[in-house]
Amino acid sequence: MQAHATDLRAEVADRPDADEFVRALVRDWRSVGLDAKTVALLDYAERVTATPRACLESDIDRLRDAGWDDTAIHDTVQVIAYFNYINRVADALGVELDEGMPEWGEPTG
Repeated sequence: MQAHATDLRAEVADRPDADEFVRALVRDWRSVGLDAKTVALLDYAERVTATPRACLESDIDRLRDAGWDDTAIHDTVQVIAYFNYINRVADALGVELDEGMPEWGEPTG
C-alpha cells in the first residue's frame, strides 16, 4: 500500500495539497469528495478485492451508468486483480518496504 500511495503522490504532485490529499485517500477515500464516476470505480475495486465472488452483472451496470465503458471496466478488473495478486505474494513472502519509503497515510507532525 505504501508504494501505491507513493506512486499516487507523484501523479498528483501539481496539487498544492498533494501530501494531505494522498494521506486522506489512504485513510478514507470516501471522505475526500471525489466525483461520482471515480467513487463508483473505487467502490467496485473494494468489492472485487474483498468479495470477488459476490460481484454481479449489476455491478458492471452501475459502472456503465457512471460513465465507464467496457474497455475501461475490463482494464480496471485486470489492474485490481494484478495488485491483489502481487500484494498477496509480497505479504506472504514478508517483503519489507524499501528503506526510506515514506509512510503515506500516517499522521504528520
